Amino acid sequence: MARQRRVALVTGGGRGIGREMVLGLLGAGYAVAAVDRDAAPLAELTTLAGPGAPLLTLARDLASPTVCAEAVATARQQLGPIAVLVNNAGIGQGSVRPDNWQRPIRFWEVSPEDWRRFAAVNVEAIHSMARAAVPDMLAARWGRIINVTTSLGTMLRGGYVPYGPTKAAAEALTGVMAEDLEGSGVTANVLVPGGVTNTTLVPQDAGFDRAAMLQPAIMVPPLLWLASVAADAVNGQRFLAVRWNAALPPAEAATLAGAPVGWKSIATLPVVPV
Repeated sequence: MARQRRVALVTGGGRGIGREMVLGLLGAGYAVAAVDRDAAPLAELTTLAGPGAPLLTLARDLASPTVCAEAVATARQQLGPIAVLVNNAGIGQGSVRPDNWQRPIRFWEVSPEDWRRFAAVNVEAIHSMARAAVPDMLAARWGRIINVTTSLGTMLRGGYVPYGPTKAAAEALTGVMAEDLEGSGVTANVLVPGGVTNTTLVPQDAGFDRAAMLQPAIMVPPLLWLASVAADAVNGQRFLAVRWNAALPPAEAATLAGAPVGWKSIATLPVVPV
């Protein structure tokens, strides 16, 4: 595989949002490592990408920091230094109760084991993957960390422990990453669909009309802009794909779809002694 291509790594890349982002990055000329817990969707992705595509698939469960580090090391060895990391893998409420939309999961019903499992994938894997990949980016003085969190309403919705709080932690983590990386040439931003999306995180038992839901492909235009040199100065922002107007010039679309990461626009910051 050509080493001169920039390399992107996408977690949760076998299906749904991750699959669309992998295919979009391949189409934009990236070599891509797609990581997913399950091998079957990765095999389907390989078929969709077509023969000769610069695609590496890795069946890995990212609940372990050691596995995260190994996945990045393997991608680096096979494709080259990581330039773009998309932390998309996540666990949803449906893995605890498929009909959670009809029978919400109250926080006292969540077992310690489920809490730890969600935290491991939805938060800790983001840190572990970024920790392993960012040395390549810092050495090149160019790189992207793009984290998929969720909408504010989902973070705070009743019946949404442990998904909501763990995604809120991922949002806060992105804000810290952005500040730590300021001035390095590497950026950290959030990209979310902006509503209920037609992926396996929403089980069939949820009862939605799947055609009326947001579709995963809406993530691709803002992703490709964020991964381009046009977004070199964009750091510590969150973008709602549903608000991205592809008919506008990308910079204008980004202004309309973006806001500061986390809750900076609505929170009162602490008083700091001088």
